[in-house]
Amino acid sequence: MSEQKYMTVPLFRANKVRAGANPLVMVTAYDAPGALIADRAGVDAILVGDSMGNTVLGYEDTLAVTIDDMVRHTQAVARVRPHAMVIADMPWMTYHVSKAETLHYAAALIRAGAQGVKLEGGRQRTAMITALTEAEIPVMGHLGLTPQSRNVMGGYKVQARELDDAIRLIEDARLLVEAGCFSIVLEGVPDAVAMVVTELVDVPTIGIGAGISCDGQVLVFHDVLGLLLDAPKPKFVRRYDNLAERAVEALTRYARDVRTKVFPSEEESYHLSASVAETLRQRLQKEGKEEGSYFVSGADE
Repeated sequence: MSEQKYMTVPLFRANKVRAGANPLVMVTAYDAPGALIADRAGVDAILVGDSMGNTVLGYEDTLAVTIDDMVRHTQAVARVRPHAMVIADMPWMTYHVSKAETLHYAAALIRAGAQGVKLEGGRQRTAMITALTEAEIPVMGHLGLTPQSRNVMGGYKVQARELDDAIRLIEDARLLVEAGCFSIVLEGVPDAVAMVVTELVDVPTIGIGAGISCDGQVLVFHDVLGLLLDAPKPKFVRRYDNLAERAVEALTRYARDVRTKVFPSEEESYHLSASVAETLRQRLQKEGKEEGSYFVSGADE
């Protein structure tokens, strides 16, 4: 088995399926253990997504996620030095006001260990994307269902189902590439629309709820592994395990063993050597203290 190579932005950008490349695999993960597991599985990219708001921070949506949250979690992912490329989401209101602020916040994510940043939106974001790419900060675009726009969209709804909306999204994709995006995430759009975008642009499209024709796919680590108890399963998610239920079962057994004093066992406990135990017993006896059950356990030699 050949050694896994480190993914770079140029390698990622060149990965078009129509050019004979294999589909790209991206996973959204937020911490060192998750990044290590994803990297060991051989994914091409790890997205430190602002979906951490819903997934690990307990927020109702992504709008509560701050740049400090994103920096902290990006650092955690980057510390394991994954072979996968690390991309960090720019959270809400970090690329909406001025180019100077956009550059400042993006630089914080790059310093935290990201190789590029992702931001949501179409033609209204091209000026910011151009500013970032001119500053040599790689940018991944995001079109379709953009969670930071949930209030405008009226919730998490499939986008570009009507003709005019589909045409606008296709044009937005072209504009994002012209502005410098090295890849575009297509979320929650009809498969036919995603197919058209994938054929028209010369950068990889990464689908999530966008059908099979994209150049790659992304899912959230916790969704793939079934780590979210009682969470609804979106139509586009395929769960490959149900670790949350297995974790509950394991912790239930742990709690039972603690309460019945089955855990820890003799083998899971540390013991004094026989000589130290005897010396301590004699000293306590000399001081008139009860021996109690101090020396019931076996001794470590």
